[in-house]
Amino acid sequence: MTYRIPFNRPTMPPDGVDAVTEALLSGRLAGNGPRTRGCESILETVSTARKALLTNSCTAALEMTALLLDAQPGDEVIVPSFTFVSTANAFAVHGLRPVFADCRPDTLNVDEQTVTPLIGPRTRALVAMHYGGVACEMDGILSAAHRQGIVVIEDNAHGLFGTYKGRPLGSLGAMATQSFHETKNVTSGEGGALLLNDAAYVERAEIIREKGTNRSRFFRGEVDKYTWVDYGSNYLASELQAAFLLAQLQSWAVIQEKRAAIWRRYDAALQGWASANGVRLPVVPSDCQHPSHLYYLLLPSASARPRLIDHLKGQGILAVFHYIPLHLSPMGRRLGGAEGDCPVAEDISERVLRLPLYTDMSIEDQATVIEAVCQFRV
Repeated sequence: MTYRIPFNRPTMPPDGVDAVTEALLSGRLAGNGPRTRGCESILETVSTARKALLTNSCTAALEMTALLLDAQPGDEVIVPSFTFVSTANAFAVHGLRPVFADCRPDTLNVDEQTVTPLIGPRTRALVAMHYGGVACEMDGILSAAHRQGIVVIEDNAHGLFGTYKGRPLGSLGAMATQSFHETKNVTSGEGGALLLNDAAYVERAEIIREKGTNRSRFFRGEVDKYTWVDYGSNYLASELQAAFLLAQLQSWAVIQEKRAAIWRRYDAALQGWASANGVRLPVVPSDCQHPSHLYYLLLPSASARPRLIDHLKGQGILAVFHYIPLHLSPMGRRLGGAEGDCPVAEDISERVLRLPLYTDMSIEDQATVIEAVCQFRV
């Protein structure tokens, strides 16, 4: 079915096609070229990270964090159950056992109160995913991790340009990962980045991204040849991906202003309808600034969601649900997950619904979505 108003359209900068064409004509298509480094420089400035490394996906960046942990078989990593599969799978594929944490009922982020009881003698890391770009309660998470001597990794796939108590998301953990999938605020189609805030990880992360070789040091003239020195894989993004992404990162403030206006219009227009129908709109704590990545409705019952989806579909509007709790997935159950382990995640996952939100969404199309939503009675 073709929808009059889709859920997402990738951000398209005015000079995006020209940027890709220039990259094609440059004769340099492989990764870690000037366009890659241009993206990394902007990411370092925006996030205040010590080092940014562009990757071919956020999944790749998460896998790099797993390798950087230097874990042993049987080691564990605490991850939210309400998140994308890569947040857990990137660690599981490298031998760590994911331990699933429940989420908060307000922000839908990992509940910092549930984390401490999950920390055991084999826990190596804790992953904080900032849902919708609204920051996790990082003071509590960092405090719990510090007491136990474990690493905090931010899954910042939703959160680039967001802040927590004035600090950029991606700068709070020892490491953080970014996504530039086509659904994100800025995109390279598929793509990601690893942000490093601890200098101890930088050199090895470069090696891991370059198939386990010291190739980056060779190109800087630090060694006279490069060779295989560690575990790694091909986690590089191509210069074509970097060129398209760079065109957006150079205009990130304009993109963010457009998305923020769309988010605010939804929030203002739907307050009365939500109150009358028992629907909860996104919760943003006063000390958090979010990047307007998504806008969701938390419906009062699981049965209301498919009815609203069908109602919007009938008017040519695509609205979608979100994550299935990982602990209840077939793989999650193989790892020991069971019903009742994360009751908040189990509840909200059946009630959350995301509305269309993309950078070039017109006021008229958004008004159509708002009108259609307000016609619905729960």
